[in-house]
Parts: sequence; C-alpha cells; structure tokens
Amino acid sequence: MMEVRFITVRLKYVIVAAALLLLVIAGGLTAKAAGAETVFWSGSRSLPIYNVDRDDNKIAISFDCAWGTEHTDAILSALASAKVHATFFTVQFWAEKYPNYLKKIDAAGHEIGTHSATHSYMSRLSESEIRAELKTSSEAIASVTGKPVTLFRPPYGDYDDLLIDTVGAMGLYPIQWDVDSLDWKDLSAADIASRIIERVKSGSIILCHNNGLHTAEALPIIFDTLHARGFEFVPVGELIYKENYTIDHAGTQKAENRA
Repeated sequence: MMEVRFITVRLKYVIVAAALLLLVIAGGLTAKAAGAETVFWSGSRSLPIYNVDRDDNKIAISFDCAWGTEHTDAILSALASAKVHATFFTVQFWAEKYPNYLKKIDAAGHEIGTHSATHSYMSRLSESEIRAELKTSSEAIASVTGKPVTLFRPPYGDYDDLLIDTVGAMGLYPIQWDVDSLDWKDLSAADIASRIIERVKSGSIILCHNNGLHTAEALPIIFDTLHARGFEFVPVGELIYKENYTIDHAGTQKAENRA
C-alpha cells in the first residue's frame, strides 16, 4: 500500500514538472513569434538600461533608423519647434545609404548611437560577429559626424549575456526603453501620443522610429503635454549615469550613491 502511494506521489510531481516545462517552452515560442520591437527576457543576468532612476523629471525620446527617410524631415522639424534634442539609433546600412540625413541629424544637435550593422538578432551571433557589427556600424557613423559612438540599441530588443557583456567591454552603453510608442504599427497620432503620455515617468526612455507613418504628427502633442507637466527632454547620453551605477532586475539604472 505504501509503495502504491509513493508511486502516485512521484507521478504527480512528474506531471507538474512536465506542465511547467511546457509553459516555459510556450512562453519562449510566443516571444519569438511576437516579431519586431518585442522585448523578451532571455533569462540572462546582464541587462541593458531600460530607464534611469531619477527624480528630476528628465526623460529621453529616441528614434530607431533602419528603413527609409520619408518622414524624417517632419520629425526633425517637430523636434526643432519644441527645442527638443533626441537620440537616433542608426543601422550601418541606413547610415551609409543616407549620409546626408546623418549629417542633418547631427547638425541639429541630436545624439547618434548604433543600432547594429545589419539589424540582426544579435543574441544568435558569436562574440567576434557581435564585435564586427558594433565596430563597423560605429565607424560608419563616426566617419560622417566626426564624433565617437557611445550608445547601442539591440535590434528587436533582442539580447543575451554575451551581447551585453561584449557591448560593455567595447565601451558602449546598451540602451533599451520603458515606453514603446508602437508607431511602427502605423497607429494614429492620437494613439501614439496617448501611449507615451500615459506611461512616461522621470527617467523614462521613449522608443519611436524615424519612419513611423504618424510619428511626426504625434510629437507636438507629446512635447506640449509633457512640457506642461514639467518634464524635460534630454538625449539618452545625458539621461544615463556614465559611472558608479548599478542596473536592477527590471533594467533600471541607479546611481550607487542613491538609496
């Protein structure tokens, strides 16, 4: 009788373990199926910066540049009108195809970081491949602007320990975001603005794209509303801490001297 009970208990544990394994597999498949600009946790302990622990209402708005330029002039115009300096993350092939836009972005006082060379899922690359992507893309930007590149945003928000550790070893800061505009889905200007305004907080990093269909139209709403609420827009490089910091489990960068 005791043997039967022991077997029954063991069988229950096996069933529970199998169910948990299926949940983990399903979660991973769902994350991969979610597609572009979906942030998913790799289970790693090395983390990029999603936002910054600040209480001065400074925030940053960023634009990923990988496809086209049709709406970029309108975005630059909206930024200039609001006197906002932003951060643009450019892919190497975009920088090489549109060097005049790279110059225009730089001349307007905006910050430029790398978004990789080929817009690949970089968690699938070896260390040597990662280094090549970061080196050539940074050089392509610097050759136009004459300024060193210090920031990197992983394509698709995809990363693992190796990528983040390699980025740091190369002297770059890996940057994610905590407010996603979803402008790449061609949401209306009102919806884009609403998503950002409702989610932003001191130290937030906002994700937009240089070729979003209604991004430029949404920017005046965003800037007017958030300025009225006391927020100040600064480039990502001015928002983050460059030394003596930690990054917690949620990707929040904190100065070591802050409680």
